[in-house]
Amino acid sequence: MKGTGKNDRINIAIDGPAGAGKSTVARMVANKLQYIYVDTGAMYRAVTLFMLNEGISSENHEKVLQTAQNMVIELKPYENGQLVLLNGKDVTPYIRSHQVSSAVSRYAQIEGLRTQLVDLQRQMALRKGVVMDGRDIGTTVLPDAEVKIFMTASVKERALRRFKEMGDAEGVSLEQLELDIAARDRLDQEREVSPLRCADDAIVLDTTQMTIHEVVDTIFSYCISQMDGEK
Repeated sequence: MKGTGKNDRINIAIDGPAGAGKSTVARMVANKLQYIYVDTGAMYRAVTLFMLNEGISSENHEKVLQTAQNMVIELKPYENGQLVLLNGKDVTPYIRSHQVSSAVSRYAQIEGLRTQLVDLQRQMALRKGVVMDGRDIGTTVLPDAEVKIFMTASVKERALRRFKEMGDAEGVSLEQLELDIAARDRLDQEREVSPLRCADDAIVLDTTQMTIHEVVDTIFSYCISQMDGEK
């Protein structure tokens, strides 16, 4: 494939608010480029799931950090996406629950926890050829990424996408999802540590009226242009 040789591998940062479709798009872009996909949000969700199961409040920073130090989080590719292993156990089916989604921002704003996970995420990207998505990839985790995308969409559209993804399994209404997503936007934007912010050199992509494949093709084109331009 043009522009995807071993010597011109780049890192791609995809940021944006909850429900923008970052994970799905980032995974598909990584597949097209034959790159490694790193879902940083899944890492925070895995921590949140564990803390909730153990009854450790997000207010108890000391206990959260102490517990997180002994956790082993692994991201492994598989045919339908990415496996998330927590202390050797597959927690992929559980980290997208409404309970975890409602609580993850509270744990993610703990400075020491972000420091631990950001260090791990940077190690994953050292050899290049990584597509990483999250809230602060282009601004904090990989500020030198060659391609930075800030994906967004209206709150209504993001809630609808999440509603379709969840189905009736959790009994959460579309209206409640809209409220939850708007609340999470505020938490992510207002937190003191690495808030959700568009990097100055990021390409802003409003996906409200776009299909997933249109978004993937657009980002893929940006990546190929960047790789060809560096030759």
